Amino acid sequence: MKILVAEDDKKTANFVNSGLRSNGFSVEWYEDGRDALSYCLYNECDAIVLDRMLPGMDGLSVLKALRAAKKQTPVLFLTSIGDVQDRVEGLTEGADDYLVKPFHFSELLARLNSIVRRHSSDASTTELQVHDLSMDLLSRVVKRQDVTIDLLPREFALLEVLMRNTGRVVTRTMLLEQVWDYNFDPNSTVIETYISRLRTKIDKPFETSLLHTSRNVGYSLHGPR
Repeated sequence: MKILVAEDDKKTANFVNSGLRSNGFSVEWYEDGRDALSYCLYNECDAIVLDRMLPGMDGLSVLKALRAAKKQTPVLFLTSIGDVQDRVEGLTEGADDYLVKPFHFSELLARLNSIVRRHSSDASTTELQVHDLSMDLLSRVVKRQDVTIDLLPREFALLEVLMRNTGRVVTRTMLLEQVWDYNFDPNSTVIETYISRLRTKIDKPFETSLLHTSRNVGYSLHGPR
């Protein structure tokens, strides 16, 4: 899942961004409210962590503009403003939840999962299935033939991208963008390393291989053809 973080305090932003990425999320970060709004209007993300006090455009104005544009992306306000009236105002304008600083990352993660779940219109947005391989995006449980497969956060994120593109070849560039946010040199072998780890876990113990390599192009996930 991709999360947009709009936070101008670098210490808080680094804490949130690092925690989300270590849990397998892709993160877009903006310090300015106008830049965050511009991204949200023209790009899709699964949820927004929005600071109430931002330069350029404050968080409440960003939220109002999003809802006016019919963008229903779940929004979690993250702010030092803990006054009841401010929380009521934020929720009234369309925020899905409100978390006051200081906070524990585990609570932020739980609240994000909760608002994403509430916005899911059907099971297909929270559960992925390819042949006999299943992934629950909320509980983060992966199973094949009812056998639970333990994945590291980055392995989970990699598998999610492949499952969302079942039957299609996903290029290395796409994987670097969606799983690693271009934090690695495109010439790095990090993708090959993680693909090998993933194949060991989801394919080797089973009779049918689901993860396939398209030489010099990328990778695809599909059942028998």
